[in-house]
Amino acid sequence: MRRFWAKMSATGAVFAAILVAGGAAIAQPQHAIAMHGSPLYKPGFSHFSYADPDAPKGGTLKLAAIGSFDSVNPMIVRGTAGLGAREHVFESLMARSYDEPFSLYGLIAESIETPDDRSWVAFTLRPEAKFSDGTPITVEDVIFSIETLREKGRPNHRYYYSKVEKIERPDARTIKLIFGEERDREMPLIMGLMPILPKHIYEGKDFEKTTLEPMVGSGPYVMSEIKPGTRITYKRDPDYWGKDLAVNRGLNNPDEIVYDYFRDTNASFEAFKAGLYDARPESDPARWVAGFDFTAVQKGDVRKLAFKPQTPSGMRAFVFNTRRPVFQEKKVREALIYAFDFEWVNKNLFYGAYERVQSYYDGSELSSHGRPASEKEKALLAPYMDAVDPAILANGYQAPVSDGSGRNRENRRKAIMLLQDAGWTLQDGQMKNAAGEPLSFEILVSSPDDERLALNYAQSLKGIGVAANVRNVDSTQYEQRRQTYDFDMILNFWYASLSPGNEQSFYWGSEAARTDGSRNYMGAENPAIDAMIEAVLAARSREDFVAAIRALDRVLLSGYYVVPLYYQPEQWVALWDKVKVPEKTSLYGYRSDAWWVSE
Repeated sequence: MRRFWAKMSATGAVFAAILVAGGAAIAQPQHAIAMHGSPLYKPGFSHFSYADPDAPKGGTLKLAAIGSFDSVNPMIVRGTAGLGAREHVFESLMARSYDEPFSLYGLIAESIETPDDRSWVAFTLRPEAKFSDGTPITVEDVIFSIETLREKGRPNHRYYYSKVEKIERPDARTIKLIFGEERDREMPLIMGLMPILPKHIYEGKDFEKTTLEPMVGSGPYVMSEIKPGTRITYKRDPDYWGKDLAVNRGLNNPDEIVYDYFRDTNASFEAFKAGLYDARPESDPARWVAGFDFTAVQKGDVRKLAFKPQTPSGMRAFVFNTRRPVFQEKKVREALIYAFDFEWVNKNLFYGAYERVQSYYDGSELSSHGRPASEKEKALLAPYMDAVDPAILANGYQAPVSDGSGRNRENRRKAIMLLQDAGWTLQDGQMKNAAGEPLSFEILVSSPDDERLALNYAQSLKGIGVAANVRNVDSTQYEQRRQTYDFDMILNFWYASLSPGNEQSFYWGSEAARTDGSRNYMGAENPAIDAMIEAVLAARSREDFVAAIRALDRVLLSGYYVVPLYYQPEQWVALWDKVKVPEKTSLYGYRSDAWWVSE
């Protein structure tokens, strides 16, 4: 990956040196940090606005998961980790506010200090912070966490923490992390979100090995019961050290949180109807519109809530694995996009509830859809204009539109023409290359809902002579094959925040394409993508940041790496009556950690 700092001009380097020197002199400990601008909450704030500080404690919150698990360690590649450990057991130095794009406030650390150029960051630990076994959290634990995760953690951990070039200890409670040449302005925040491991527990153990032993952290809950593959129970720690902090007030309310595992979404829905768990986020419009008519809903024991987040939609798509020869030609990928009939699918399968994805950051100011490229974007893209479709540069991506009849004739003609341009011809109803080999591939899925959509797409592909075989496998096999890129095509969703950052390298970066366990499932290796990610991370103002993200969006869309599907403009959640929610919703939508239970 190209390095932004290595490409600075001599003048820029001098200017950067001045900033480093000046920044070091003026840096002061702060209660919070924002990626751009200033944090929303001032020192001495009482609680986050989406949390109710008067929410009662107690009761059990039962949640559902799909599939199975064979480990409880979420920080390693091996195994399928059960849900909840990272959220409930392990804490970070800082806590994120969901009222803002990207701001952090003190948690284990009482303060953060970083210079203007963010070449280093220092955290001062709270003296009262401790692990659930009563052991105080020390600087040594933070150092151990960095070293362990950059050597044995998931690929994103290894990538992030490898940027720490030097570690210093200014005093007994302060740790200073100095970043190397590949630093970026997000790194102090990334370090603030690092999970902190107890050195006295995990030193000398094989951290990369899957485990079903309860893990130890400093969070508000401890693992109290593990039934392999079927259930994990978390019990609120009555001695939790941080329960009175502003960042926790009104959160972590249930005495117990239980995750029960079900075979598939249909089985989990039947379990919800029977009252076997308490809250069900729903993504299937058909089920939301027609399936929630059971007795408990009619009686008012179950209520349906819709939340309107103010965040990007993210990208839900059929993903082309460009590591496979069948998808290496861009015109082939573009042709297969034309074969997907969103208008028919939305009307007949989803009650017209979805909107078409037109951007990796749809529904926000970060999207390039319907926007001509700004001068800032053009300047960033100037060395890489061959990587940007002129139409996408001019006005963003425009997804193919059909008449909704299911015949999709015009789009099929366009698809066939693109395939012909790529060297394929329609022979006896089959699309074949010069060697007489048919254009065929496998769509890998792991749920009935995804299978239904994939079968519909396969039928549309048949109309242009392309053979797509849909294979439904169990969740464990699916995850294993996904992690090692052992597939032709999958369905995937990439989450997007209002402050995309280092995870973009993990999603789309060239290095990630060659690293098992990353989320670059399409296998994109594109210098233009790498350069735009560097621009995102180097942005010093929100204006520059938005321009860089839109430029990245245009390059990703121009690569035709995915078949963009749809997004749900609202978050749907069904709750049994005992589950209560605060009146105010965060910028990111609902927060289950702010719920409470009234037994």
